Amino acid sequence: MIRDVIIIKDGMPILSMSCSKSQNLFSQGDSLIMISGFFSALNSFSDQFEDLGTISELRLSKKGVKLSFLKDPSLPNLIYLATFDDNSKGVNVQRTLRKISRTFLKKYNINQILNWSGRKDAFSSFEKEIKKYVDEEKNENELQFKKKVIDLFKNMEEKIIEQNNSFQGDNSLVLLSHDKKINNFPDYCDYIPIFKTSKKIKPQYFLSGETSFNVFNLINGGKSISQIANELNLEHERVYNICKNLVKLGFIILAKN
Repeated sequence: MIRDVIIIKDGMPILSMSCSKSQNLFSQGDSLIMISGFFSALNSFSDQFEDLGTISELRLSKKGVKLSFLKDPSLPNLIYLATFDDNSKGVNVQRTLRKISRTFLKKYNINQILNWSGRKDAFSSFEKEIKKYVDEEKNENELQFKKKVIDLFKNMEEKIIEQNNSFQGDNSLVLLSHDKKINNFPDYCDYIPIFKTSKKIKPQYFLSGETSFNVFNLINGGKSISQIANELNLEHERVYNICKNLVKLGFIILAKN
């Protein structure tokens, strides 16, 4: 988000506003005047090399803060500076500075700006305009972040659906049905394990663990995974996984009501 906005004229700050709860990086002592003079000199330097273009952004490595600044084309000695963090994009901050620049020149005529007496409060009434544009940029970033999160979940949901469809497309595992979830349980809770072969087989030759044996012994072609899980006081998913192993062994199929 944008942390600070400074408007500089002839190397002097005519307006400085903190836009966040974090400390204003340039508000202590002579820092504000020093940074204003520095960026004015920096822009003047870049003007001497037309092929290089103008400087619009710098980054402070230790604080993780970026600085974006805009030179007003109608008043060459007027610079708009904003500090911001990684939650904002430089292009959005530049757009905000352009809005601030246009509104500032509409609110105050050129003579008021050129003849500024040096009073710190001369343009303080413009702070509400700055706040409006900074809040717009913040809300735009939040909306973009929410959209990314929603898109991420949608993408995950689509992949899960594709995987489920791929599993349900195997007729040896599941006989398809268009029934919806009941009681908010997963669809597989309604699947009914049905033997494809004689139940005379000895499960201990193929299965391991008492739980698997118990599930195997309750399969009768009429009980669903949910009913078997309830009788054995097991999690539905655990019974389902055991049944999938039985499917892979070729003993059963999973049919749905």
